Amino acid sequence: MITRRDFIKGTAGSAIVFPATLTGLARERKGKLLEKRSLGRTGEMLSIIGFGGIVVKDATTLQASQRVREAIEMGVNYFDVAPTYGNAEDMLGPALEPYRKNVFLACKTVQRRAEEAQEELDSSLRKMRTDHFDLYQLHAVTKLEDVKTILGPGGAMETFLKARDTGKIRFIGFSAHSVEAAQLLIKSFNFDTILFPVNFRTWHAGNFGPQVLEQAKEKGMGILALKAMANKSLASRSERTHPKCWYEPLSKPEEAALGLKFTLSHPVTAAIPPGDEELFRMAMGLASQFAPLSEEEAAQLKEKAQSGDPIFSYPSSQA
Repeated sequence: MITRRDFIKGTAGSAIVFPATLTGLARERKGKLLEKRSLGRTGEMLSIIGFGGIVVKDATTLQASQRVREAIEMGVNYFDVAPTYGNAEDMLGPALEPYRKNVFLACKTVQRRAEEAQEELDSSLRKMRTDHFDLYQLHAVTKLEDVKTILGPGGAMETFLKARDTGKIRFIGFSAHSVEAAQLLIKSFNFDTILFPVNFRTWHAGNFGPQVLEQAKEKGMGILALKAMANKSLASRSERTHPKCWYEPLSKPEEAALGLKFTLSHPVTAAIPPGDEELFRMAMGLASQFAPLSEEEAAQLKEKAQSGDPIFSYPSSQA
């Protein structure tokens, strides 16, 4: 178990917390394309920036195709979508179809029971114009009660296992919005991946993240990150500056760069930026110049983390 002293000290005397080392990841970079990193024990190499389906939500057919093509040209090979993202599946499926054989496609379900999860999986496969997903995930698990339903008799895991056996999915993962649910899921099943918020403010001010990453890393899971470019909570929905972000994002390039660097300096394979198309484009550009956080940058972020409310914290009142 990591000690508080190690937690604060980090690696090689830096202010980065957790075992903030990339030595356990295979990494490759070709020309100007985005760096790729290994995904746990799957044998896959993913771009350090993932394309979240919300980027094409409510886009025109032409806009969706352009945004996907631009990402492919930057070296993005990891795409993630879900039925809850409005019409994202309808827009992303046709736009991604020409590139499907060369990308890693992930999808999710919010359904917790087997029958409903099967219906949602089949619907997503049709909309995404594919015969399989490389990764299928339980979506936004927060409550411990949901974990018990998912893994119990008639739970969604039955659908996941059947789909893996029949070739409809290759790997099984989950995303979670509470430490409690994430830790119970990791303990209860041999998941291939976790998609979890790894953010400077939730980490430092919310005690949210280090304990989950430690547990996932010990089990050899692929770690995918959400909310790298989140800044802080909004007081009300009416304060949104970016319609696709329910939180205040890091929208200034210099701040967004530090947020991404914090996340990608940990043993994370890839980060999925906000669904706002301009912020996503910014993230690709910033990630193309990635270098691990310096001690000075890490200290700067740790201080900044105390100035606002984290969007997630531990313990969770919703777990």
